[in-house]
Amino acid sequence: MIKLPDYVKKLISAFQKNGFQIYVVGGAVRDLLHGQEPPAGGENWDFATNAIPEEILRLFSDGYYNNKYGTVTIPVNKSLLLEVTTFRKEANYKDKRHPEIIEWADTLEEDLSRRDFTINAIAFDGRETIDPYNGRADLKNKLIRAVGDPDKRFSEDALRLMRAIRFSSQLGFLIEDKTRQSLQKNATLISRISWERIRDELLKIIGSAHPSEGILFMRNVGLLALILPELDICFTIPQKSPKRHHIYDVGTHLVMALKNCPSTDTVTRLAALLHDIGKAETFRRDKSTGLITFYNHEVVGTKLVEKIADRFHLSNLQKKKLITLVKYHQFTVSELQTDKAVRRFIRNIGQEYIQDMLNLRYADRVGSGARPTSWRFELFKKRLVEVQKEPFKVSDLKIDGNDVMKILQLKPGPAVGEILQSIFNDVEEGRIKNEREPLLDRLSSLTHDRDKH
Repeated sequence: MIKLPDYVKKLISAFQKNGFQIYVVGGAVRDLLHGQEPPAGGENWDFATNAIPEEILRLFSDGYYNNKYGTVTIPVNKSLLLEVTTFRKEANYKDKRHPEIIEWADTLEEDLSRRDFTINAIAFDGRETIDPYNGRADLKNKLIRAVGDPDKRFSEDALRLMRAIRFSSQLGFLIEDKTRQSLQKNATLISRISWERIRDELLKIIGSAHPSEGILFMRNVGLLALILPELDICFTIPQKSPKRHHIYDVGTHLVMALKNCPSTDTVTRLAALLHDIGKAETFRRDKSTGLITFYNHEVVGTKLVEKIADRFHLSNLQKKKLITLVKYHQFTVSELQTDKAVRRFIRNIGQEYIQDMLNLRYADRVGSGARPTSWRFELFKKRLVEVQKEPFKVSDLKIDGNDVMKILQLKPGPAVGEILQSIFNDVEEGRIKNEREPLLDRLSSLTHDRDKH
């Protein structure tokens, strides 16, 4: 039996008491039938009703309606909004995304007929499920199947090409044969969809429970070549050669790195998928030895992911993180590294990205067929912790600009920062301890030096 939250029950009751039909539809019903709790929040609940917007607004005076799709937003409280949409029919999807003609439908079945996949075309009225397209059977059999004619469904809204793969990746379902064939046949329609919409679906695939399967499926049906050609070409680039540890081609290695990435952070996973895309351009094979090299592939890869970030309109923070992880993923791990070298590594990537970079290195190793770690890698991780216990930047000093200005009788200006940097350099090199008294003594000695001159 499907259990609904009290605020959903209350909404349904208000409609039914006034003689209207209302149903929970879409993802919430699918998840509840699949044994999953929908995430909290009104955006995860969709409702369909035979009441038209004006009738809904008469039931809920605080509701509002400002669109042409028949969707009325009903506030439950300040942070919880529920959307109720009148049964509707749609036609003329000229832009392969939005219908130009929208009409109110007479029945729930008509409304469900316009939905994308059978598992999303199940309705629940608080007592029983309405399932005209056998979505429950597909849920049980773990299948993604288009409602009705798959060619028509994908032609109406080409974003459904990505959504099919996203649901497959999230749920671990297979895509039914006719739907898969249609997906491959209609793959080029994705060019009609905005990059922001494609990005949202791609990141959901990458963040799903089965991201590597999703990426491989995208390649098999031709979507990857259209969306990420820089990655698609990598499957043609070999890596097996003398003196190399790789057992996969570059593309397969990147997918395996994504599969084995221990992070749940989407950008870190994206970096795992893209960190070696510069190898396609830098591939060289020595004719005499057969040795394959990829010199400066991280430099080329950094330029490529910058373009990819702009293409998908990633946020500035997402772009910065992706570029940083790809740019510095070739970092050296050696027991001979000095503390200064370790600190330089941390400064290059930023303290906030240390764990992300370690997760990327783990994914890179396992995705190459290597052991997850090594004694050098474990030692390096310990040294990262130890090095950060020492002053890491000027602001970590036990003195500040006010001390400099007071003791040296200086006014605010560049000289204050230069003095602090000089003292920090001495602390970093171990010439003085980062303790307040010794640092104040050093400042006082600078006063004497100035007096001598």
